[in-house]
Amino acid sequence: MQSGFYNIIGQPDGILHRKLSRLAFEVKGDAWEPFAFGQKSWAYHIAEKFGIKLIFYGENGDLEYGGSTKYKHSPKESLEDWAKHYYKGGDIDELAKVGLDKGIFKKEEILPDKLNWYKPPAPEKVERLGLEMHWYSYYTKWTPQENYYYVVKNTGFIPNDMGRTESTYTKYVSIDDKMDGLHFYLGYMKFGLGRCSRDAQQDIRRHHITREEGVALVHRYDHEFPKRYFPWMLEYLGIEEDFFWEVMDFYREQSNVWERENGQWKLTHIVS
Repeated sequence: MQSGFYNIIGQPDGILHRKLSRLAFEVKGDAWEPFAFGQKSWAYHIAEKFGIKLIFYGENGDLEYGGSTKYKHSPKESLEDWAKHYYKGGDIDELAKVGLDKGIFKKEEILPDKLNWYKPPAPEKVERLGLEMHWYSYYTKWTPQENYYYVVKNTGFIPNDMGRTESTYTKYVSIDDKMDGLHFYLGYMKFGLGRCSRDAQQDIRRHHITREEGVALVHRYDHEFPKRYFPWMLEYLGIEEDFFWEVMDFYREQSNVWERENGQWKLTHIVS
């Protein structure tokens, strides 16, 4: 509020976004994905409207957290790679079509003008306007803990009073919204690697903790269920708890890292 800059805050159509989140939870195992669609696209639309040529995002997620190294030596990515790298060919139009087939959407709810905010302008338009998106992490070392200390010291940032984030030991990484905890827990269902694994891996590589400390933290927190916003999440998605666990079990069954033992799910391998 005292930054000295104008801020433009975008809020999606609440009914549309809830339905997209509900659908993405079931068919893609990630209710958080519609938020990511808008996160990637919103700035381009605002830049286009105000004639802004340069957009800055925070980190290159693939390089910082594990993924494609295609842009290791580049400050920006191409728009054509978005669907391939981030959504595996399943963009917002594909998700909406599935929702229409399932009866979750009516045709009038997913008209192009309603979905456009969830996808970037056409690549040829971006090129014609000279818009570029750069990662700040290309220009400076990206360390979430140091970023946290910097904003506390220089911007008056005050963390919430929730303390440690569920499923991990940090309190300053990926806390965009209430759906983040479920996002990471679904990753745990699919791959056997939870939120703590992600944080510990990075901190080990940065020499902030030892591997032994990281292993101990993973054993302590990786399996922790993010219950703080669980009732809110069920209400937001419009689902019952039984259905939630049906989806969880479905993704565990599709993976090769879980097995049932005496009626209980158990990881076949855990870091040691």
